[in-house]
Amino acid sequence: MIGRSPRGGSAALWSGLTLCAFALTGLVASTPEQEPPRSSSTHTPVRTADQEPYCPPGSVPHAGTDLRVTDPGVPAAEGMEPTPEEAAEHDERLQGALLHLREEEIAPPWTIPVVFHVISARDGSGRVEDARIHEQVDVLNRAYRGDFAQGSEGTDTGFRFELDEITHTVNDTWFHHFGDHRDTIRPRLRQGGPETLNVYVAALGPGLLGFSTFPQNYAHNPEQDGVAISHEALPGGGLERFDEGHTGTHEIGHWLGLFHTFQNGCQSPGDYVDDTPYERESASGCPVGRNTCPQHPGLDPVTNFMNYSDDACMTHFTPGQAQRMAEHWVAFRDDPRV
Repeated sequence: MIGRSPRGGSAALWSGLTLCAFALTGLVASTPEQEPPRSSSTHTPVRTADQEPYCPPGSVPHAGTDLRVTDPGVPAAEGMEPTPEEAAEHDERLQGALLHLREEEIAPPWTIPVVFHVISARDGSGRVEDARIHEQVDVLNRAYRGDFAQGSEGTDTGFRFELDEITHTVNDTWFHHFGDHRDTIRPRLRQGGPETLNVYVAALGPGLLGFSTFPQNYAHNPEQDGVAISHEALPGGGLERFDEGHTGTHEIGHWLGLFHTFQNGCQSPGDYVDDTPYERESASGCPVGRNTCPQHPGLDPVTNFMNYSDDACMTHFTPGQAQRMAEHWVAFRDDPRV
């Protein structure tokens, strides 16, 4: 296993990210217009630069889920990267599961069946042609194969994606207020078991590109498992800086067990991967030569798929990230009982 071993305590270092944990939902194909029950979740107050993130009681329906935003300073409802404690708990569960799998070979490739659930409005907003879904799957295969990498940085993770089905739902409420109704919508659309990637496409709200569950969540919340992506963040979606398909690449990295490269900031154990340099806070845009943790070797991993950089800047996973995804796969998606 390639994983960053703890080298002391962990602490989160934030850069104005005003988010509390977020969980995913699915939707119902070809369902008549209806008003699902409103979620009881509360929304996160705006956080100023000198405040600690505030998570109101009850606003963390499933701790340890993750998301991607257009800018680290943009408030988004109910979502934040895992706290240091949640990240440590996730890693502890992984290590415990791997102890029971020592005899099992961790050797990709694995082909993941994918089901896309496209939700749109009656006026045509959010309508996504099947060709764009096929293009998104192509982006995923190229990214996880290492095709976007520069020079020697490319890593073939061994994961491949095969489109099984595309469902289409027309529902104004679900499209425009996806987050409010996710807990009602998700169980009615989801297909397959822990090995099936369900991707939900809708309008997720200003600044929110996508969010995902982690594999550790599956056993207790199988109906919530999957990834949500803004329809504008699909390839050709028209969202400037974020319409090349790497929101999908990023969120599926979470679905396969990866944290953000800036998890825990400059503090050990970082993102629990040895070959991604420490990073104090998420990157925005395409900064060159950025080094927010000068006490640690290496420049910030700005071009890593698990950062917040623009799509055009994202190029690769590392061998350590590939190994960690493989470990999560055999620990939690081959055997959801773990």
